[in-house]
Order: sequence, then C-alpha cells, then structure tokens
Amino acid sequence: MAAIDIYMVRHGQTYFNLLHRFQGFSDAPLTESGIQDGHRAGNRLAKIHFDGAYSSDLTRAIHTARYALSENQAGSPKEPETLPNFREENFGSFEGRDSQVTLTDLNAYVDKPYENYAAMVADLGMPAVMDLFAAHDPYQLAESYQEFLDRVQAGFQQLRDRHQDGDKVLLVSHGTTIRAIANYFGHPEMAANSVHNGAVMHLRLTDDGCDVLAFNDITTHFE
Repeated sequence: MAAIDIYMVRHGQTYFNLLHRFQGFSDAPLTESGIQDGHRAGNRLAKIHFDGAYSSDLTRAIHTARYALSENQAGSPKEPETLPNFREENFGSFEGRDSQVTLTDLNAYVDKPYENYAAMVADLGMPAVMDLFAAHDPYQLAESYQEFLDRVQAGFQQLRDRHQDGDKVLLVSHGTTIRAIANYFGHPEMAANSVHNGAVMHLRLTDDGCDVLAFNDITTHFE
C-alpha cells in the first residue's frame, strides 16, 4: 500500500493573529515573530529531503514555506508550489473582525454561550462551527463544511496524483484547515486545540485514508 508522508505546517504569526482577528481568505503580513516561526519550523525539518514542497496560495503561507525551505539541508526544493485547495477556511464577512466580537454575535444562534472559539469547536465540533459561520454570514460568503471538505479532498487527491510510495512532502497551510483535517481523519480531540504558528502535523497518506502521527508539534526535530 502506497504511503506519502506529509509534514503540514501552520504559517507563522501574522498581524491578524497578533490582534486576535479572524483571517480566512484575507491576508495579513507575517510579524517578525512569524518570520522566525517559519525558520524554526524549517530548522526542525531540515534533515528531511522533501520530494515536493507546497503551500496554500495565500501570502502568509508562501512566505512561511520559503523561510522553512531556506533552512533545509537535504536537497529539497527551494521554492514552494502553491495549492489553493489548502487555503484557510473562508470566514466570509467575519474576516478581519475581532474574534471575541464575532463569537458574541454567533453565541446568539447556539444553545449556550461560549467563552472562545476553541471552546465552541470542542463542544460543537468543527463541521458544525463551520456551518454556523456559513449560515449567519449576512453576505453569504463564508463556506460551509461540505464546501471546505470538497476542496481539501481535491487537494489530497492532487498530492496522491503527484507523488508515489515513500515520498515526503512539505505543505504549509493554516490553523483551522489543519484542525479540520485532523477532525476529518478521526481526531476531533485534536481539532479542539488551537494550532501554534509554525507547528507541524505529520500525516501518513495512504490509498485507504490517513494516519495522524504528530499534531501541533513545536519541539520535535524530525528525521
């Protein structure tokens, strides 16, 4: 059975992250700390030869991937290829808004109030929370869970089509996307946790599914 190892990294800290604002398809530049997040992730992955290097097509992911690849010592690609299917969730008109203000708005549509986004995801689950954003976006721009899942599944099919058994792949993506993927592959308990900027999720993608071998890892030096 063919197996592809994917090292999925969350982009470095951005100014929207720093200000606790929902980001989604919108973009904000990396902070100085965010640049270092990329270098630190790359340092912990420096000994791995990547047969492919990818990022979402959002600037914060592209730049993080470049910083990470600049640390590689194993003959990996120098430049990431973009895969738009691994963008962040589209939060629609909630993007750019303070996270707690947004949560106050959404609390009006659930049975009990939640103190923060992580608590809402832990209790309701990632699919329900994505659908909550989609249902109550007044501009109807936010994507539903099924819309999100369709594009991410297509992204994984792209990786299967491009790679073969034993290949190792770097993929820089986004916090909610990473959490939702962990949930989809059978780990809702992982999805309930916020993902650190620069953290690694190690996936082993097979013809039958995917194993999550590491999640939200900011300490391991992978080999």
